[in-house]
Amino acid sequence: MNTFWRTFKVAAWLGWEMDSNWTEPWLFIVYSVVKPVAGAFILVLMYTVFAIIGSRQDPAAFSYMYVGNSFFIFVGSVLFGTFQVIQSDREWYQTIRYVYMAPISYYVYIVGRAVSKIGVAAFAVAITLVFGVYFLGVQVHMTLAAVPLFLAATALGLAVLLAIGICLGGVSFLTAKHTHGLAEGIPGIFYVFCGVLFPLSVLPDWGVAVGRAIPLTYWFDLTRRLLSPTLGVETTLSGYSDLAILALLLVSSVAFFGLSLLIFKTGEYFARKAGKIDMTTSY
Repeated sequence: MNTFWRTFKVAAWLGWEMDSNWTEPWLFIVYSVVKPVAGAFILVLMYTVFAIIGSRQDPAAFSYMYVGNSFFIFVGSVLFGTFQVIQSDREWYQTIRYVYMAPISYYVYIVGRAVSKIGVAAFAVAITLVFGVYFLGVQVHMTLAAVPLFLAATALGLAVLLAIGICLGGVSFLTAKHTHGLAEGIPGIFYVFCGVLFPLSVLPDWGVAVGRAIPLTYWFDLTRRLLSPTLGVETTLSGYSDLAILALLLVSSVAFFGLSLLIFKTGEYFARKAGKIDMTTSY
């Protein structure tokens, strides 16, 4: 465990250094603030178009969309950040052979590298929510009693995201670098079927079934319940209690952790067997 912790700590530090060393600290902070605010204006434009088409305004629908999109920042950042570790070490920096030969767990190393992405994404989510509450009238009023449940749900949701990202990383052992599109396409599926932009109730029956099979659906729904309990938007999950959804997230995180170990070890085994661990694709 001590070795795992040292690996995780150093990998997290390395990930942060790689993410933040492209500019001066003050410019990095400005960028980290401006980017989510710009994203918030895109949401306002989307809602305005929807309101014009539907000839009506619905503040609850806007808050629903805004909160969901705010937390969706985690999805793109964490999935791509986790998947990208193998690709960047192998293709860009060509250092994977040295890291891989080190007496550490490469799985833990990838998780540590992804933590910096979580930190930057968490800052962006906070900025987006604060901007929405104070400047756009987004309905957010979480009670103090809901904070522990919110933190637990966030931790489990991020654990599921990390596990899915490592599953994609295991696949990337055997693929060329252009497959980063996979890490961009998977979030697109989540965006449509996990109730980020609109509730599951507007989807056909097969779409609802797909959405309910994805654990992130329950994370987003529980997050909205805790942050905005008075929205009153039908999501088809009203029959689930908060603790029931948290239990589903817990089971999903454990299941996806096991799946990530299986896919990662399988991809690693076949890559070693084929001599592809450090083979650059050069295109």
